[in-house]
Amino acid sequence: MADLIRLVLRSRAQGLKTRLGVALFLVLLGKWTGVIGPLLISRAIDRLNVGHSGGHAVFVAFAGLALGWVGLRFIANAAPYLRDSIFTPVSQMALVQSSMETFAHALSLSLNFHQGKQTGGLARVIDRGARSTDFLLRSVVLNLGPTVLELLMAAYVLTSRFNWRLAVVAIATIVIYIAFTFSISNWRIKHRRALNDADSLAAGLAVDSLMNYETIKTFGAEPRMVAGYERALTDYAGAAIKANTSLQLLNGVQAVVLNIGLALVTILAGMEVLAGRMSLGGVTACILILQQVYAPLFSLGMNYREIRQAFIDMEQMLDLRALKPEITDSPQARPLPPASLRGAQLSFAGVGFQHSARSVGLTDVSFDVAPGSTTALVGPSGSGKTTIVRLALRLLDPQAGRVLIDGMDLRDVSQDSLRRAVALVPQDVALFNDTLWANIAFANPAASAEAVWAAAEAAELASFIDGLPYKMETRVGERGLKLSGGERQRVGLARALLANPRLLVLDEATSALDGPTEAAIQATLRKVRAGRTTLVVAHRLSTIVDADQILVIRRGRIAERGSHAELLEKAGEYAALWRRQTRGHEAGGARGAKGGASPLASPATSA
Repeated sequence: MADLIRLVLRSRAQGLKTRLGVALFLVLLGKWTGVIGPLLISRAIDRLNVGHSGGHAVFVAFAGLALGWVGLRFIANAAPYLRDSIFTPVSQMALVQSSMETFAHALSLSLNFHQGKQTGGLARVIDRGARSTDFLLRSVVLNLGPTVLELLMAAYVLTSRFNWRLAVVAIATIVIYIAFTFSISNWRIKHRRALNDADSLAAGLAVDSLMNYETIKTFGAEPRMVAGYERALTDYAGAAIKANTSLQLLNGVQAVVLNIGLALVTILAGMEVLAGRMSLGGVTACILILQQVYAPLFSLGMNYREIRQAFIDMEQMLDLRALKPEITDSPQARPLPPASLRGAQLSFAGVGFQHSARSVGLTDVSFDVAPGSTTALVGPSGSGKTTIVRLALRLLDPQAGRVLIDGMDLRDVSQDSLRRAVALVPQDVALFNDTLWANIAFANPAASAEAVWAAAEAAELASFIDGLPYKMETRVGERGLKLSGGERQRVGLARALLANPRLLVLDEATSALDGPTEAAIQATLRKVRAGRTTLVVAHRLSTIVDADQILVIRRGRIAERGSHAELLEKAGEYAALWRRQTRGHEAGGARGAKGGASPLASPATSA
C-alpha cells in the first residue's frame, strides 16, 4: 500500500493535489451524510407518532424531515460518483506510470533474465500489475478504507444518540466478519496463486506458439501444441473451480454474520423501545445506519476475489521491479571520448566468463583490435564466439579481466554513449512489426531521408524497395517474417550503417544471402570499414580472408591467431578447416556437405 501511495504521488496527473483533496472531501461528505441521514427519518417518524392529531402542521414537519433525509441520502449516494469522476485522471495516470516504470525496468534487466523468461508471461505480469493499481485505488483506498471510517462514525452516533450496546454489537459483527473473511481468504490464497500461475503458463504457451508458428507448421506440431495449450487451460479451469467454490463459501459465511448482526441490533432496539429508552423512529434509524455500514461490506464480499487477485498481481509486479539489472552504469561512468576518424580500439585483457548453464566458458581471453582494423572470430558452436560479442557490446560483464574500448573499461563507460558507438548485425535480425523505414531508422530516428536511403542502398536494398508497392512504407510483419532471411539481414545491415558506429560487429551478417548479393554486400562492407573497427563472427572463411586478424576460438580459449596467410602457414586447425571448405566448394553438393562434419564447421556452412 505504501508503494501504491507513492505511485499516486508521482503519477504527474493534472491538478494532482487538488483532485486528491476534493476526492477525500467527497469521501468524508458521503460517509457522514450516510450516517446522519437516518436520524432525520427517525425524527420524522417520531413526529408522526406523537403528533398524529396535529393535522397539517405535523404533515409539513414530517415532509420536511423526510425530504431532508432524502437529500442527505442523495448526497451520500452521489458523492462516490462525483468522487470517481474527479479521481479517475489520477488513477489512470497512476496506471500509466506503473506500466511505464515496470516496462522500463524490464528492458533494463540483463540478457540472462530475458533469455530465461517467457515473453508472454512477462507481458501479462506487467499488464496485470499495472491494472491492479487502478483497481486497488478504487476498491481499497476509496471504498474499503472509508468504510472503516464510516463504521467509527456509526458507532459514535449509535452511542451518543441511542445506546452504547448497539454500537458494541455493530462493531463486534464487523470484527467477526473480518475474522472469518481473513481466515477463509488465507485458506483460499493458494488456489488464487495456482490460478495465476496457470493463467501465466497458458498465456506464455499461446504467445510462444504464435511467435513460432512457422516452426510448428514445418514439423506438423499443431496437435502437440494445441494439446499442451489444452492441458494448461485444463489446469487453469481446475484452479478456477477451486477458487470460485471457496469464494462462494466465503460469501455465504459473510452473509450469515452480517444478517445475524442486523437481527441482534434490531432486537436490542426493540427492547429499548419497550423499556421506554428509545422511540420507534430510533429503531428505524438504527436499522438504516447499520445497513448503510453493511452495504460496502457486502460489496467487499462480492469483490474480494478481485481484490486478492489485484494484491497478488501487484506483488508479482513489485517482485519484478525488485530485480536488479546486472548491467548498470557505475557512479564513475562517463561518456566515451569523441570518436576518431580511425575507429575504436577494442581490447580484451585476461577476460573470463562462464554461463551458469554451461560447463565451459571463456578463460583468459586476451586480444587487441587496432583502430580501423578487422578481427574475425571462427570456431565451433559453443566455443565462446557469441559470448565475446556480447562482452564487446556490454550485454554481459566479464567475471575476470577487463574489456576496454578506446582505453576505457566498459564498466566505466556510460551505456548510452557505448550504444551510440557500437552497432550489431546479428545472424538472425530481429525486426519490429512496422514499416521498412521505421526499422532502418530505428538506429537513428533523427536521420534525414537521404541518410536512410543511403543506408538502404549501401545494404543492397534499393532495388528491392523500389519494387514494392508501398516502397519504404511496406510493413514487414511480426519479427519481419514477411521478408526472407536475406532481406532481413540487409535491413539489419542498413540499420547498423545508419548508426555510423565506431565499432561494427557482424555476427554471420551475410549467412542468409545468395552468392551475388553476398559479394556485393562484402564489397560494401570493405568500403564502410574505413574509419571504423570491425569485429566479425564467421563460419564461411571465404568472407574473412582479408581480415587483419583471425582468432580461432576453441572451448573458450584462443587456439590460434594471425592473418589468413599466417594461419595457413601454421597448418593448424584453421588450415584444416580452410581445406575442408574449399574442397567442398570445388566438389560441390554432397561431398562438400559431408566435409561439414568438421567440429569447426556447421553443415550449413560447409554446404
